[in-house]
Order: sequence, then structure tokens, then C-alpha cells
Amino acid sequence: MWWTVGPVGELAVMLVHRRYLDRSRYPRGWVGWRPEVPFTGELVTIIGQEERRLSVEDIRMWPSHLALLPDSRFLLVSGRTFRMETENLWRSNAVVFSPSGTPEAQLCVGDDIPALATDVHGRIWTAYGDEGIYGGHPESGDGLAGWNTKGHAVWAPGGRLPGHPLGGCTAATENEQVWLVWYGAANPSGTYLTRITPATGKVSSYASPVPQPDGFAVRGNRAVFTRRDHNRRTVELIRAERQGAAWAVTSRRRLRVPGRVVLRCGQGRDGFLWLRTGNTWLRVEA
Repeated sequence: MWWTVGPVGELAVMLVHRRYLDRSRYPRGWVGWRPEVPFTGELVTIIGQEERRLSVEDIRMWPSHLALLPDSRFLLVSGRTFRMETENLWRSNAVVFSPSGTPEAQLCVGDDIPALATDVHGRIWTAYGDEGIYGGHPESGDGLAGWNTKGHAVWAPGGRLPGHPLGGCTAATENEQVWLVWYGAANPSGTYLTRITPATGKVSSYASPVPQPDGFAVRGNRAVFTRRDHNRRTVELIRAERQGAAWAVTSRRRLRVPGRVVLRCGQGRDGFLWLRTGNTWLRVEA
């Protein structure tokens, strides 16, 4: 149901037995299945040829994202949250799990999250959709945010973006840095690549040569992007190079892939773009 790539390139997938699932008419693909809560999942983590399996019982949320944290902990996040009228607080939409699969903490990381990534130190980075940006949640309203596992916002754009985000696209990491990809109104292509250095707080944004990509990975001055043909077995693979402050496309290819490609299909980790195509994962080097 949900998947992620960890700091050392491990692929983690949460499996859920079909008896817990209901199929909605929209959207198509694996993202259209929803579990009946509570449910049991199995976290499968693959590192090289090694496979680890962990049963996670009594999950009481509808996750949208899975992310790995240091010390074998992991995170499940629902894309939506809602304000509690009685206390004027926002409901928790993220749960931190221990290495044994038991809940350690519940927190709120904003509303309407199309893209999420964790870094090597366990911080959580989020890019929001329009319902979150215009929905009243304070951090979501800025478009991008960084969080710790206690639910405290540790980074905000603070007026350092070239425009106001209208929606998030995807996310990637590059060593100690985090990249959040979002679209706005100021750039002709509509899309920006924002690089954040958490240790210093430095923020750099570049106009993206590819509008609203599904996947993005970067290494130095080279990057790879993907754009899906929704619910089809094809994607466009685009390579780009940065010269100074500008990224330029160097090649384009249309690829036939093993499975249908739908929402939340791409994730970039340290120079590799992981692409989910049905139940097959492809890894493309930047």
C-alpha cells in the first residue's frame, strides 16, 4: 500500500491483506484502495539481498505516506488533518512507530500532503497541496515545512521562496540536503526546485526545467525527472544539468515500464530516483 526509500537506500513497503481493504472508484491504481481501521500491516524492508519483515498490528489511521526514521523507527502519515472545534487544535495525522512496531508518538505535520520525505537525522519535510495552503493550518499555509518527531515545526520558508506555492509535487534528499519540488505562479514553467540545508538553514530555489514532475533526484549539478502518463505503463524520463543558477534539459525519453504508474510514484534519495510502476520499483541514477 505505501512505500519509501531510507537513508542507506533500503526499500520499505507496507503490505496490507486484501481482507482489510475497500476499493474506491477513484482514484485508479493502488492508491484507490483504503483500509478499514483498525488493520494489521506488514512492513517489508529490503537492503541489498536481505529482507526483513515486521508485523504492525492495530493501525488506527488511513495513511498516505510511509517514511523511515533513524534507529529502525518508522512513520505513517495521513495526508489530511482537521481542526477540532472544541479545543481549536489540529488532529494528529502522523504516528511514530518503534523498531518493534508499537506506536511511540502521535503528532500533526500539517494538512493536505502530496509529498513527504525524511532526512538522515529524522526530520520530516513536507510540501502541501492547495487545500492545505488555503485551509487555515498555519504551517501548511506557507506551502513547505520541516518538522521534528515531536510535532514541532523546525523550518519554515520565511519569505525566502521566489513565489508563493500553490501545491507540492515531490521530494528528494541529497546527503545532508533536502529538495522540495513545488509549483507556483511566478515561473513560466510553474515549478521550482527548493534546496534546504538544515544545518545552516540556507535555502536556494531554482526554476525547474520540467513542469510538475512526479519524481526527481539530484546529484551535484545533474538531475533526473519523471512525468507519468497517468494509470498507463509509460513515463517520460528527463535528464537535466545545472549551469550556474539555471537548469537545462539535456535529454528526454519515453519509457515502457512494467506496471501502471499513478500518484505518489517517485522518490529521490541521494542521486537515485526510485519509481513505482505497479508492484515493481525501478531505480534510475541521476
